[in-house]
Amino acid sequence: MGTRTAEGEAEPHNHREPSAVVLAMLRALLRTAARARSRTSRPAPDDEVLLDAPDDRLAPALVAAARGEHAPAAGLLAGTRERAEWEVRDRYATRLAAFARSRDEWLESWRATAPDDPDALLVAARLTVDRHWDSPARVELLRQVAPAVTAAAEAAGPDPVPWRTALDAARGAHAGHAEFERLWAQAVRRSPHHYGCHVAALEYLAAASPAAHRECLDFAETAAQDAPEDALVRALPVRAAFTCLTTDDGGAAAGAHRARLDAAADRAIVLSAAHPAADPCPAELRNLLTYVLVRLERHQDAAEQLHLTGPYVTSFPWDRDADDPLGRFLQVRADVRAALASGPG
Repeated sequence: MGTRTAEGEAEPHNHREPSAVVLAMLRALLRTAARARSRTSRPAPDDEVLLDAPDDRLAPALVAAARGEHAPAAGLLAGTRERAEWEVRDRYATRLAAFARSRDEWLESWRATAPDDPDALLVAARLTVDRHWDSPARVELLRQVAPAVTAAAEAAGPDPVPWRTALDAARGAHAGHAEFERLWAQAVRRSPHHYGCHVAALEYLAAASPAAHRECLDFAETAAQDAPEDALVRALPVRAAFTCLTTDDGGAAAGAHRARLDAAADRAIVLSAAHPAADPCPAELRNLLTYVLVRLERHQDAAEQLHLTGPYVTSFPWDRDADDPLGRFLQVRADVRAALASGPG
């Protein structure tokens, strides 16, 4: 799942001055836009590293949302739907929902203005699932909303992205295999190679049997082999490797499946190389790949991914190990440099 770090519950709808949190985000957005015009692949100094920085298309929508305006977000998501940019749409909807966890006036206004807008419904469903996920009553709450989330997905036509949310809701609600497989069939019928839906299915497999490393790797490798060369789902094996390495018996999994974990990392390295250096779009892939490479003690390869990542750090996967994902990233980067300085790795 994506990052779910709320800054606090949304405040009542009014025309107040931006909070310190929002002002800090706006400053980060403006810094990101400035750097995008002179982007390089040089290693970023610690004080220039940005956490969860948006790309050039998302940034204006987030700035407008901070002012309570929904039109740029609506236009952005409508464009991804019309062009069938499903991976981009998934990423933008997730980021907009994350922002709405602390500032949702713009989303409330959007839904009041266009209650049947499929893009507003997509963000609202993602927001609902994310908020319930962190509750002690998660299972009960998600069982209550799962039918509505699924109904919204069914009404979304060829769009597979709402099905990713429906799959996540089903996993959180402890849905049985038959129900999950029904939702999965609907998702892949719309887009057989959608990465987000495959991640949701992979996480369902892992949750159903935490020691099912072989099954997770089998699923991810099959999905990657069947996908076009430039499809993001070709990175699914490295996501499965992450799942294996972060279970309680991750050390044993690394020993038992080392060749497959290395192959997963190698496949992701090829995919990473197809994207420009210091680009926010493949940032999560490169951060995830770096995490896996470090766990496999492939420090030279990890250093190359850190170089390609540039200043763009994503909360996932570093929030898996620490409450401060940026601090964790910087520590890992320093450790990789120290490991290389002390000898080959």
